[in-house]
Amino acid sequence: MTEKKDIKAYNYIELEQEMKAMGEKAFRAKQIYQWLHIERVERFDEMTNLSKALREKLSENYKINTLEKVDVLISKIDGTRKYLFRIEGGSVIESVFMKYHHGNSVCISTQSGCRMGCRFCASTLNGLERNLTASDMLEQIYEIEKDTGEKVSNIVLMGSGEPLDNFDNVVKFLELISDKNGKNLSQRNITLSTCGLVPKIKELADMGLQITLAISLHASNDETRKQLMPIAKKYSIAEVLDACRYYFDKTGRRITFEYSLVSGVNDTVEEAQRLADLVKGINCHINLIPVNPIKERDFVQSENKAVQAFKSRVEKNKINATIRREMGRDINGACGQLRNEVMKKGEEVRNV
Repeated sequence: MTEKKDIKAYNYIELEQEMKAMGEKAFRAKQIYQWLHIERVERFDEMTNLSKALREKLSENYKINTLEKVDVLISKIDGTRKYLFRIEGGSVIESVFMKYHHGNSVCISTQSGCRMGCRFCASTLNGLERNLTASDMLEQIYEIEKDTGEKVSNIVLMGSGEPLDNFDNVVKFLELISDKNGKNLSQRNITLSTCGLVPKIKELADMGLQITLAISLHASNDETRKQLMPIAKKYSIAEVLDACRYYFDKTGRRITFEYSLVSGVNDTVEEAQRLADLVKGINCHINLIPVNPIKERDFVQSENKAVQAFKSRVEKNKINATIRREMGRDINGACGQLRNEVMKKGEEVRNV
């Protein structure tokens, strides 16, 4: 039996081609696209302006991908919502809904698990299960908007997974979420976070997208970075920074450098000065992140005094720096924590 095709993963032009191949008029693509991405129906028989014959034909050949909402935790501190979704095949993934004064943000996963091995991240503890499809990523946004009744204005690809390790699906997602016929979200409101896959950063740059690129740097020298991030054994900081300059030259988009502060590892003012020296001349912003401790690692979060001193030293070099506001700490807010707890227990989580 032929596997049904994921109709939600087609862009507008591809959907037109699918309709023509079925002997249908091209305008049917627009109707179907709006049902999928604006009305967000879950069954073909809900597409009421299509003939019954066409709906049956669609149902025979295509599937409408949906996610099963397994659990949602709501922070008593700041209202952050942590979602656990089950995807096709049974794996679970996480998404986070955060409310800010400038609008609602959702942090989505791009893979179920991760194979990058960053030592401060819970997402990588159980390895990579599978890449998410473009529609898996879309559905995290759609389901959260449906559940909260609120619009999402900013998206961060910073949940479980390395986005550039799932390049084709992520690029398709970016295309779909910004399509004027669908959600029509400005690419300038999307941030993609990567540990630094140099060839893929350059490939992304050549596409001329207007998203913000965030680089997980976390150290000012290769030796420290190798302790924290195995990818540093493949690509040096110098190579990553060269790729960042290339990205800026191609897109004109300011780079964000993420720097997780770990007590006694990378949080001294000397490290701050070396970091400033490294990125000087790059149009950038540094996002300081007090590391969110996970049970399986012995990393300790830097004291506030050290965090403030680090920020001050960076700013003395006329480089913009901010300290990330911690969201949802009481609900395992950091990426991978809730999913990892569920996997360790080896039990079914409750359905909501």
